[in-house]
Amino acid sequence: MPDTREEVREIRMDAAAWEESLPAAYRMRMQELLGDEYAAFMAAGERPRRPSLRINPLKEGEDAAVTEALGTTSEDRVPWEETGRYCAADARPGRTVMHEAGAFYMQEASAMLPAAIAAPQPGEYVLDLCAAPGGKSTQAAGRLLGQGLLVANEIHPARARILSGNLERMGVRNAVVTNEDPAVLEGRFHAFFDLVMVDAPCSGEGMFRKEPQAVTDWSPETVSMCAARQERILEAAAAMTAPGGRIVYSTCTFAPEEDEEQVLAFLRRHPEFRLETPALLAEGCRGLRPGLSLGDAEDRALCGKMVRIWPHRAEGEGHFAALMVKEGKAMPHVLSGTGPASAGAGTRKDRKKRAGRGAGDKAQVQEALKLWAQFAEDQLTAACSLPAADKLTPADVVLFGEELYLLPAPLRLEGLRVLRPGLHLGTVRKGRLIPAHALAMALGPEECADVYETEAEGPAARAWLRGESLSDSDGTGGRGWTLVCAGGRSLGWGRRAGNMIKNHYPRGLRR
Repeated sequence: MPDTREEVREIRMDAAAWEESLPAAYRMRMQELLGDEYAAFMAAGERPRRPSLRINPLKEGEDAAVTEALGTTSEDRVPWEETGRYCAADARPGRTVMHEAGAFYMQEASAMLPAAIAAPQPGEYVLDLCAAPGGKSTQAAGRLLGQGLLVANEIHPARARILSGNLERMGVRNAVVTNEDPAVLEGRFHAFFDLVMVDAPCSGEGMFRKEPQAVTDWSPETVSMCAARQERILEAAAAMTAPGGRIVYSTCTFAPEEDEEQVLAFLRRHPEFRLETPALLAEGCRGLRPGLSLGDAEDRALCGKMVRIWPHRAEGEGHFAALMVKEGKAMPHVLSGTGPASAGAGTRKDRKKRAGRGAGDKAQVQEALKLWAQFAEDQLTAACSLPAADKLTPADVVLFGEELYLLPAPLRLEGLRVLRPGLHLGTVRKGRLIPAHALAMALGPEECADVYETEAEGPAARAWLRGESLSDSDGTGGRGWTLVCAGGRSLGWGRRAGNMIKNHYPRGLRR
């Protein structure tokens, strides 16, 4: 998966060489921001980065199999995220079976801060407005615990597909993935979300050590361009935040124009929002140095409520976050607009693309529901926490061509570019339902009637990920779907043929 690149890149150079490699305008600004801490900040460029990850609460959390695969201990915890772990220097988590099973997500430690501050609660409606590759979305999903709604949006199509794949691997049931401009979503979801996370595209100064290309791309003009774009995104976020809801705005840059100044300007435009001090303020999560703030006394007080991670103060790259709460009393979630026209501006060609494949008619949906109910009766157990199949109505699902999805909440998605309208249940073809890989990844072994369990990092699990079929001489024989699991976590569907389990692991994921 794409996020495995997080574990390997390191930059080692002495502090002087690191400093000389950075743009002069950037160095001058950082000297002003940091004062006496500037030398320590530059010295941090010499220090090798520590790879980190988050344990997935949706996949049994942390157990002996995960700890052994990662080489982590209780002392390796990321201080601002309870599920975050620093990895052993010689560990290669992205190459493990547990990674493919969605037991954890590779993520830079400081990037865990915004979702930790946001603290999504089960049942809330959450929008991740700039979501790819999926770190914050999967982190939010782990806190929602399958309850409520997560809309994960990414404007770039290729990155949106990566986002969707990561949500699937992590077993997220209640997510919708969209590929839209924030202004388009604003037309459909006005004052709709309890929480909007805006990890805004930025100049990337906090990632200079991790991504050398960010240094090459940087300029003062880039900072100004990013600030203008961030302002537009924040305006859309404000419109989609429900009364009593909150926005968490974050960047991975140090530029005040994109951080404190952006937030202060937003608060001046939107007096209905107030800045809150995050409950989570771990060591290293401090703002500008004492004596250096922006604006008047009121602005300086507000800056003290915003959070920064500095790489010389904490084990992580640079990050900024601010928590803003909208005045008012929470109301029922009601969608705005009607039909495709509410999807927002754009050319006729744009709107046609947004419509996508037509949804099935009522008769087709009813037939798909019957096939799903039969599959659930045959293959799922009473312990399955999915909604009862025989109680579902056409309003609970959407049929895109042959593909049947379970909606996580009452939604109208027509007119939007949607990659994943909910949990993919399966493909309806020739009078039968072929279960989806996403469904397998969302289920636990206790939820399926037929399970093949293998050792977490054993040869059978690795053979399965290569696309090989498995022998089960001690199995039940016969025919039918079975959930193949490793270390108590699902890997995908197999189909029994006597004492063999034929491999249905998606070809695009095979190693």
